[in-house]
Amino acid sequence: MQILEFADDEVVPIKELVELYDAVGWMLYVADPDGLARAVDRSTYVVTARDDGELVGLARVMSDDVSIMYLQDVLVRPSHHRQGIGTVLTTRCLERFDHVRQKVLLTDDEPGQAAFYTSLGYRNLNDLGPNRLNAFVQFRGLDDL
Repeated sequence: MQILEFADDEVVPIKELVELYDAVGWMLYVADPDGLARAVDRSTYVVTARDDGELVGLARVMSDDVSIMYLQDVLVRPSHHRQGIGTVLTTRCLERFDHVRQKVLLTDDEPGQAAFYTSLGYRNLNDLGPNRLNAFVQFRGLDDL
């Protein structure tokens, strides 16, 4: 049986961050290692998962710690998928910000991701019915995705 270690607000070296983000194919992050390190460092909350010392998962949150929390990244190495690591990472983030009214995330339009986040209590805005809520987003360099 695997023994996983989870840590709150661990300072992760750039090399390990790049390796993890590269493993899941998040190339825009990998292309700017210093920016990735700053983004993780400036996050309100970071939780990591390690397997025998190897960084295998990470989740991070941006928040005012009062009215809103934004679940920015949840990633797990493909070699460690379907072992509950993403669930633990996300649950720890949600528990840390349980008192916050709005919990928001954006994710790819992929059925597996939708099922995962729905299982953790998130709801798709489309499922709330017409005229309930609007979401707006602006991306720089969207054509590069």
